[in-house]
Amino acid sequence: MGVIHESTVEEIAANLARVQQRMADAAARAGRDPAEITLVAVSKTHPFEAIQAALATGQHDFGENRIEELWEKVERAQILGLDDRIRWHMIGTIQSRKTKQVVGPFVLVHSVDRVKIANRLSRDAQAAGHVMSVLLEVNVSGEASKHGFQPEALLAALPELAQLPGIHIQGLMTMAPFVDDEVVLRRVFRETRLLHDRAQDAHPDLDLRQLSMGMSHDFEIAIEEGATIVRVGTAIFGSREY
Repeated sequence: MGVIHESTVEEIAANLARVQQRMADAAARAGRDPAEITLVAVSKTHPFEAIQAALATGQHDFGENRIEELWEKVERAQILGLDDRIRWHMIGTIQSRKTKQVVGPFVLVHSVDRVKIANRLSRDAQAAGHVMSVLLEVNVSGEASKHGFQPEALLAALPELAQLPGIHIQGLMTMAPFVDDEVVLRRVFRETRLLHDRAQDAHPDLDLRQLSMGMSHDFEIAIEEGATIVRVGTAIFGSREY
């Protein structure tokens, strides 16, 4: 992980301020309290110094896609004595052979995308004496390239998943198509929120408080449609490693 220039540190701070203002404006348009929405700064491929720059502005939630890179940064934070100030989110696809590596000091795992992964993660977490907070990833857009439960399959699997002792289901996550068509984006986010509501109504004993949806190109629409967590990388850190 390399050093970043002072100008880049200032740029990250300015970018964060802009994103936070856009989030507040979107929340206001939807009649929501901005405090209800968590910003996860997606730091994948960026050096730890970029995380430190964001941390200095008061940003504490950070998301990583690759479990190996996430652990490297967790260990760096521990060495620097920053681990108690950072809330780590695992947001990338989980390979079945790597579920044991996903068990760790993470505030939330966003990407439990099938029953097999839920079972393996529960088993590995229980063996380590952990209960992992997770979101169930759903593929509402129907794109073949997207991971996640199909909506009806999610509802069918939820009773079984809710009984797994090593995971605590806190809500849903989705990814919208990477398009500029607001109608398409809004439909995907709205349908995910409605699916979330159906799941909660069917299982009032569960506390499905979280709805993770929205990225750099669409987080404002996601907030207007009910997101409680947005995952923003490029709009904060830029599009490439420094």
